[in-house]
Amino acid sequence: MIKMRLLLPLGIFILTSTFLVAAPATSNTVNLHPWEALAIQDSGRRKPMGIFGHEMLVKLSGRDPVTTKDGAKIGGTDFAFSMLFATHDWADEPIILLSYHPLTAQLGLEATRKRFSPRELEPVAAQLESLSREAAALRQSNQPIPRLHSEAQTVAGRLQMFHALSDSSAFLLIPPPAGAPHANTWLSLTAFGSVPSAQGTAILQGLRDLGIAFREDDNAKFAATAVTLKSNLRALNPGIYPSDKVIERELFYQRLKPFDAAIWLFAAAFILLAVGTTKGPRRLLTTAGLTCTVVGFAIMVYGILLRVIIAGRAPVTNMYESVVWVSMATVLFGIIFYAVYRNRTILLSALPISLLCLLLVRNLPVAMPSRLDPLVPVLRDNFWLTAHVLTITLSYAAFALTLGFSHVVLWQYIRRLKEAPNLRQLHEWLYRMMFVGLILLAAGTVLGGVWANYSWGRFWGWDPKETWALIALLMYVLAMHGKMAGWWGNFGIAVAGIVNFSGIVMAWYGVNYVLGTGLHSYGFGVGGEGYVIVFLALEAAYVSLAIVRHHRAPKLTPAEA
Repeated sequence: MIKMRLLLPLGIFILTSTFLVAAPATSNTVNLHPWEALAIQDSGRRKPMGIFGHEMLVKLSGRDPVTTKDGAKIGGTDFAFSMLFATHDWADEPIILLSYHPLTAQLGLEATRKRFSPRELEPVAAQLESLSREAAALRQSNQPIPRLHSEAQTVAGRLQMFHALSDSSAFLLIPPPAGAPHANTWLSLTAFGSVPSAQGTAILQGLRDLGIAFREDDNAKFAATAVTLKSNLRALNPGIYPSDKVIERELFYQRLKPFDAAIWLFAAAFILLAVGTTKGPRRLLTTAGLTCTVVGFAIMVYGILLRVIIAGRAPVTNMYESVVWVSMATVLFGIIFYAVYRNRTILLSALPISLLCLLLVRNLPVAMPSRLDPLVPVLRDNFWLTAHVLTITLSYAAFALTLGFSHVVLWQYIRRLKEAPNLRQLHEWLYRMMFVGLILLAAGTVLGGVWANYSWGRFWGWDPKETWALIALLMYVLAMHGKMAGWWGNFGIAVAGIVNFSGIVMAWYGVNYVLGTGLHSYGFGVGGEGYVIVFLALEAAYVSLAIVRHHRAPKLTPAEA
């Protein structure tokens, strides 16, 4: 066995010699696919290098790929390679996202920019650290954290991450040898302790040869070296190094982008169904729209199943997964109600909501990261968590369909001022959609109490998440009870279908992203407030217009009201 003090100088020499001869990443045409298939440990999970590079780039800059100052587009795989092998000077590239304008002003930076280079942020690093410490102290005392402080903490974390990538300490490429202490913690290239001499030398030599093959633009040599390097790494501990099948499955999922494909299919389905309601060969357009809807739904199910297989858990841990799940379930409910009532308006209500959800997760990678992080301890091995989250998010999907269908119903009131619209059938369907959501939300809330009792030793504690789930439930109970009691008619229930969804938004998004307090801290995040505010403002305007038009319309008969 060779100790770290003996192997470390060798590693530094080999890597340095690689850096000196390597060419800029933007001028090379080597296919890095063999490189992205190497395994690395990050955030407690073993993943392909290609996934690691993508996640690091999104964490730092909020996008993948990024555009360098000389106009080159660099993706996650190339970024990770260039950071480890120093083939590009990233210190002067505007790669660190800082999008919160009050923080930009506080630090005295250029207000019109959203991204800055690490070198530009170095002079304000001390201010960022000070604000980060204040945020940590507030979180420890369970007090609300001002947005300025939480954003400073995020930016400081990005700077630290960049430095960890620059000095290679973030590249945990080396699995610990079988039987070594701390068997679950992989090693960076500067921490080779307890690695056998021959194996350690072969690995470092393999990394050097990889850099040389890249410099020489030799695809065959690069691929062969990467395969040998992976074989040497796996030989250190075959029991924990991911198999080629596992690695390729995750890379396939990344390349497939199933939810992006669903966006196009759902958009096409909506256009076909919408056109089919007004003109053209109705049957043909309806069949084509249904086909696109079903295929898009099937692709979403396949994508979710792939995530479950890769992560080894249900999609219950973060906002990205819950939004994707709600998007899929909204279409599912739309298909079910269409199958029962054979009215394409139901699908025309479901598809825009699903599209909106998918577009949000696609365009907000920082606020809703798609990472497959492992479960935090409180969530592990807990059947009740899975049952609770999946049930309550199914209720969100049913209410999302109710939301979309309520827009259709209110549109009838908005556009028909001179005649009383015959909306009885639409109101019946709307009521049933809301009833499905209410049953699922009640069941999900109760299951949440069971999970809380299992995890925290109490069924109910008035945690903000619990409180807002109850408020949302009571809002829908009041809407449906008021209809049965005669406090308001069908128009009122249609208005409630839109207004009450604000309770879902608060329970789902507001507690995690606005309040940021409580025991559900594993789901907290920042960002997206502008989208939510615009959404709620547009909904308020739409409902106000419907109310005004309804009061100006002729009185409805009891059957129509």
